[in-house]
Amino acid sequence: MWTATGTLTAQPATQHPELVAAPVSTALKSLAPEVAATVGVVEIDPALADTAAFCERYGVAPDASANCVIVKGKRGGDVRFAACLVLATTRADVNGIVRRRLDVRSASFAPMDEAVALTGMEYGGITPVGLPAGWPILVDPEVADAPEVVIGGGVRGSKLFLPGAALLALPGAELVEGLGRPLG
Repeated sequence: MWTATGTLTAQPATQHPELVAAPVSTALKSLAPEVAATVGVVEIDPALADTAAFCERYGVAPDASANCVIVKGKRGGDVRFAACLVLATTRADVNGIVRRRLDVRSASFAPMDEAVALTGMEYGGITPVGLPAGWPILVDPEVADAPEVVIGGGVRGSKLFLPGAALLALPGAELVEGLGRPLG
């Protein structure tokens, strides 16, 4: 069923809650059954959770890997968070598209300790599945159009595989044109 797994073999994520962070497991249970059935999970070496090392070791194409970055924006005393999903071959346009979407004066990557505390997930494994209620999940069209992408499992020791379009079924998800920009 899952084909972008390289040398790994994915199993249905709903049947392996022990492999994902608690918020991810809870979120998978709340998805429509037909969407949840499209999500696979694999256990990986936590030391290889970072995208480049993961793709190289397990033979997964970087253009099948979607990075989830947490962005923090401020306007006066108001603080807003969002998750951005872009292919690993691109970077999120934080200071343009994301800043305007959040309607904030400044936007940057959320500090690691804050992102971990707010999501209940491990750094290097943060995923859009199971994020706090009310956070927008901004999805680049290249991610949504991908037949399959790999994302974090909420912990460094797992990855999820699912159709890119399934990400748009997550609460707060929206397609954002121009979100991903070429690297370099």
